[in-house]
Amino acid sequence: QLRLVESGGGLVQFGGSLRLSCAASGYSLDYYAIGWFRQAPGKDREAVSCIISRGNNPDYADSVKGRFTVSRDNARNMVFLQMNNLKPEDSAVYYCAAISLAPKTQCYVSDPADLFHVWGRGTRVTVSS
Repeated sequence: QLRLVESGGGLVQFGGSLRLSCAASGYSLDYYAIGWFRQAPGKDREAVSCIISRGNNPDYADSVKGRFTVSRDNARNMVFLQMNNLKPEDSAVYYCAAISLAPKTQCYVSDPADLFHVWGRGTRVTVSS
């Protein structure tokens, strides 16, 4: 059974950087696309990025384009979200989630979150102004 654990969250100042990690266990990530989502208090869950198993052509929400970069290391069974130039509005609990896709199928931040069937428990990011 695939399990995901996020780490790397914390408190950072406006303009700072954090690198989130999503560690998988129980199954190889080779067969999964990974999405990053976030949810701030009182707000709806928002898709941040999505990366397919091969790691090419990741998709990003407009709100994070140019600031966030998603990558993956399938050999280590891990996915990363590098977040630069952080803003207070980036404060949220960040989750990684997995979806099994055919090898050449692209994933998008517009894909329904309900399609992602394995979720981590989240890591909190707080950006101070």
